[in-house]
Amino acid sequence: MDGVNDSNGKPGTGDINGDGRLITFIRRRIVLPLFVLCILGLGLFIGGFIIFSDRVTTMEAPDLIEPADGIVVLTGGYSRIEGALDLLKNKRGERLFISGVHSAINRSELQRVTGGDATLFECCVDIDRSALDTIGNAAESVKWANANHYKRIIVVTNNYHIPRTMVELRHASQDIEFIPYPIINSNLRDGDWIARGLVVRVLLVEYVKYLGAVMRSELPDSLSEASAALLHRIKD
Repeated sequence: MDGVNDSNGKPGTGDINGDGRLITFIRRRIVLPLFVLCILGLGLFIGGFIIFSDRVTTMEAPDLIEPADGIVVLTGGYSRIEGALDLLKNKRGERLFISGVHSAINRSELQRVTGGDATLFECCVDIDRSALDTIGNAAESVKWANANHYKRIIVVTNNYHIPRTMVELRHASQDIEFIPYPIINSNLRDGDWIARGLVVRVLLVEYVKYLGAVMRSELPDSLSEASAALLHRIKD
């Protein structure tokens, strides 16, 4: 009878047909849709990466016709701090906040290695040593701005770091106007970044971090804070 093994122990045609229909169902309803979603997701990821990379490699410093209230610079290279000090020297802001300075570096040493004016450092530069990452930079920068009643802040960091920084800052405060001021160490405006392996790697890592920041900013506050705490633990 169909569906019952014969005397030789072979499966009946009912079993074979049933297994075939199950395999066909899995292929059509599960495997194929997943494959299509993966291809679409990969295409969106690559397309987004190209747009992101083109955006950051063609950034230019804005014309700061109207001075801001204050200036914030995120550590990660002395060229960032030097650029921010130039803005302060040219009176583009009242005070400068350097966020994320290593605890082992004192004020005088920082002033010396960046070539900053000692008088300017003494009167108008505030230093933050508690921020460990961009999330912390944003939180501490907003605290500093609020303490000084600043509503318009120039934000200085590398061009590739600008998108993620702005996401974190705007997530931390909707009441402050943040003006991105990119520091550009390499001229990549002609599009040759795609042929430079090291540049592509830096951009790709930053793009993934940027996507994570965007997704985290869309979460409810409780989940957003929990994800930030988790990132701190992973880095520690």
